[in-house]
Amino acid sequence: MNPDRRLLCASDDLVEGGRGLRFMVDRHGHSEPAFAVRFRGEARAYLNRCGHVPVELDWQQGEFFDHSGLYLICATHGALYAPESGRCLGGRCNGKGLIALAVVEDGGQIYLVEEGGERVGQQ
Repeated sequence: MNPDRRLLCASDDLVEGGRGLRFMVDRHGHSEPAFAVRFRGEARAYLNRCGHVPVELDWQQGEFFDHSGLYLICATHGALYAPESGRCLGGRCNGKGLIALAVVEDGGQIYLVEEGGERVGQQ
């Protein structure tokens, strides 16, 4: 296994527009919540932090998509984000998007690409 990758889950664990995987990532010396989802066939990961204020997005643990399965939504403010980019689409995010984390899918597994020795663990 590549030393700059951390296993998050099996590829089959992320269903298109479905429940996401929550995990923790150490960034800049702080442990922060993050999540991974699948959208348009690709795994995507972001810090679990609204662009408006630093609250977690999921309305129930692991539930990041709105009812249509097309947008990521902040349960606190109703801000909408594009799942493929984390870009703010509307609401109280005031143009501030989600912070993306690099993930790769390889051999039926999804890995977080770690930056500068960051560590990750499941929540």
